[in-house]
Amino acid sequence: MAVDTPPSTRAEAEGDLAERLMRVARLLRRRGAQQLEPWDLSPHQVRALRVVEREDGPRLGRIADELRIAPRSTTDVVDALEGRGLVERYADPADRRASCVRLTDAGAALLRDVRRARATGAEELFAVLDAADRQRLADLLARVEEAADQT
Repeated sequence: MAVDTPPSTRAEAEGDLAERLMRVARLLRRRGAQQLEPWDLSPHQVRALRVVEREDGPRLGRIADELRIAPRSTTDVVDALEGRGLVERYADPADRRASCVRLTDAGAALLRDVRRARATGAEELFAVLDAADRQRLADLLARVEEAADQT
């Protein structure tokens, strides 16, 4: 027979869960920023590289939308990446007044290196969980994310 949890205890447990999740997310973010130090990259720059790779030649406006930043800030991010030879701009074939962005070979290689470093960092953080627990956690988080996307 299931025991009903009093509302105050349930709220405390849910609040504790949210706090724990936020602490782990902050820990991941902090470690992620530290892992980027060897490449002198900001998290925004790495996210922009991922968008450029995934979208295969997005316009600056699309990058701004994905990063949830102002178009002017996106220009600064792309300028910095272009200055380092990680991306290049080209005229949009559908509208030559607009610019698109693509990864250079150096940008693709750097993104692979960053992914490897981050994967190693995540493995170290989650090493306290066995493979079954890691999979269960991933499945549970996916369920929460999917439910949130539907609302």
